[in-house]
Amino acid sequence: MDSKFLRVTLLVSLLFMVTIFFVVLYANGVGPGQKEEAQEVREEVIQEEILTGQIGNDLYGWMEDENFFDKAPVTEEEEEGAIRVNLIATSVEKDMRILVAGPDGKPVKGQFFKVIVDEKDEYKDLDRDGVIYIADLKAGEYKVMLEEQPGFVVPASPMPVKVKARVEYVAIGDISLLIKTEEEVDAMAEDAGRITEEADPTEPTELRTTSTANLGIDVSRWNEEINWNKVKDAGIKYAIIRTGYRGSVTGALVEDWYFKKNVEGATAAGIPVGLYFFTQATNEVEAVEEASMVLALCKDYDITYPIFIDTEGAGGNGRADTLDKKTRTAVCLAFCETIRKAGYETGIYASKNWFKKNIDTSILTDDVYIWLAEYGDAVTYEDKYHMWQYTSSGRVLGIEGRVDLNLSFLEPETKEELKYGDGPEEE
Repeated sequence: MDSKFLRVTLLVSLLFMVTIFFVVLYANGVGPGQKEEAQEVREEVIQEEILTGQIGNDLYGWMEDENFFDKAPVTEEEEEGAIRVNLIATSVEKDMRILVAGPDGKPVKGQFFKVIVDEKDEYKDLDRDGVIYIADLKAGEYKVMLEEQPGFVVPASPMPVKVKARVEYVAIGDISLLIKTEEEVDAMAEDAGRITEEADPTEPTELRTTSTANLGIDVSRWNEEINWNKVKDAGIKYAIIRTGYRGSVTGALVEDWYFKKNVEGATAAGIPVGLYFFTQATNEVEAVEEASMVLALCKDYDITYPIFIDTEGAGGNGRADTLDKKTRTAVCLAFCETIRKAGYETGIYASKNWFKKNIDTSILTDDVYIWLAEYGDAVTYEDKYHMWQYTSSGRVLGIEGRVDLNLSFLEPETKEELKYGDGPEEE
């Protein structure tokens, strides 16, 4: 082989390898200094072309070609500032919830969207919250198309949706899109969950210590700012923290204003945490939504105590106040089963009278813990219980004002020995 040709061949091969190296660097984010290096190599190649007469060695020409990489086509509407939206749909039981989501993945509010199901049935977003709920559907496959809306780029093809025949007690993946903050609702009207039927001016206020139970508190936004280090120093062994509630008027899912601050503060102080949610669900589907909300909010925290559904009255005017015993029991079980399937312990919170009149405790399984609210010096409730809220008038260092106090029999060393209904034995 001619030595001159051999040298040219080796040079071209070397330059090709260098080119591949810089292509990889560029594809992974070439910095300004790296671009200058590549340009220097390119200039050397061009000089070599001039000297050897070999054309085509300039493998860096693509760097100056703005159209080298394919780009996603931009529609005329997007060029004019239109917003691209997509549909997200879920089904719990013979229903369909459709969200019109913007680029940030959140529901697009304030617009009068309309969807067409199976090319014939129209459903409108009447309250313009970006969510269209369709109930009483037959189980099966459907196709949903979003009608064109001025100022928006809608999906060009219909979206397939499978409507489930029965509730499966599985957390809804997109539930976070429906969670509202207390700034977005009339919190004073929506948050009506406070037990009053057991209230008594002679309620105990002392911190109780027993040989068979641990002392704890439960808190919500009503307790405002809490010094968790002082709470721990006061002898509190755990805290059951409210994640949120379903509005008793509109049914909105609302995160407790202090949830994150409380769970993070308690955890940082070394206090084990459990959770509760104030329900106003009127059926099993809504109960699954509530459980899904709790699971979405707590997924980044270490929850070691159970997650409870708080079922009680909302002053007689709450959307769930008139539920019959069978329906209310089904709501509680749907919530608990959804929580349990996600890997957490779970249970039901209610007052003594509420358990007797509104919950069929005979069908509750052993893995559904009972958190009993009965204020006084002793328990008169005759069925089993695992936690006892004995006052709403407790006083704890680090908390301004009254706070609920509880005795828990859920710790491994005590929960198997508890004689339900007898109450704890004080030291």
